[in-house]
Amino acid sequence: MGTDRTPAFNKYRSMKIFSKEVQIALVAVAGVVVLFIGLQFLKGLNVFANSNVYYVAFKDISGLSASSPVYANGYKVGVVRGINYDYTGKGHIIAEVDLDREMLVPVGSHAEISSDFMGNVKMNLILSDNPLQRMSAGDTIPGGQSTGLMEKAATMMPTLEKMMPKMDSILASLNALLADPAIAQSLHHVNEVTGNLVTTTNEANQLLAQLNAQVPAMLGKTNQILDETSQLTGQLKDIDVATTMAKVNSTLDNVENLTARLSSKEGTLGLLMSDPQLYYNLSSTMGSADSLLKDLRLHPKRYVHFSLFGKKDK
Repeated sequence: MGTDRTPAFNKYRSMKIFSKEVQIALVAVAGVVVLFIGLQFLKGLNVFANSNVYYVAFKDISGLSASSPVYANGYKVGVVRGINYDYTGKGHIIAEVDLDREMLVPVGSHAEISSDFMGNVKMNLILSDNPLQRMSAGDTIPGGQSTGLMEKAATMMPTLEKMMPKMDSILASLNALLADPAIAQSLHHVNEVTGNLVTTTNEANQLLAQLNAQVPAMLGKTNQILDETSQLTGQLKDIDVATTMAKVNSTLDNVENLTARLSSKEGTLGLLMSDPQLYYNLSSTMGSADSLLKDLRLHPKRYVHFSLFGKKDK
């Protein structure tokens, strides 16, 4: 029995040792896999993601590296898996990009590399307006550099350098102008004018307040005037205009007849107005009468003889 148990025991022992080695190996493999997945996750790559691979050709990647994010319209749609240099002579740098499987890239789209003020580099997909044609997985997308704020500022530097002498001249002129005492005096006058305007505004506000207080009384008087005007209008409405006009016409006819009679040579007034000789005779008669009255007043005895005894005074 001892000889029968010894081979079986050895076989059991060897199987037990083999199983421990297999377990260690499996743990090591699992550790490597977990380490790989962790490294890919730290790089921003998802091993289990359902994605398509595209290639983007650049002349200059300008800091783009693996695990850089890829955006479309501001939304992250993928990540840069790797970057390779094209040694075929074209001088292109090919970036391998993983994009979401649901991301459809229209034909005519291109990619741009941009960076922010913190130095973070990303890739932006500029999608074309082509809803009918789509790029397939594995196709190459043309790439370029984004015209950011720094590049725009760099393009503006030559213009700014040309403007600097003019700016110096303008600043010198401003300094000379500000150093002029007349400017300070003008500012002082402006302060005075501002104070006067404030005072005038206050007075105007007081005047408006007084007017607002007097407005009800003025409105009452206005209403009274309107009432009197309405009464006068009613009275004018009641006047018999036809009868009044008839009387006016009759009066005008009488005046016209009188004027005609005065203009004619009939009657005393007509002759007096048309015959100048009669006017002169009347004037002469009046002068003689005036002389007679004066003589009568001065020498009454020449014209009146009066005596108590009936004796004439010679």
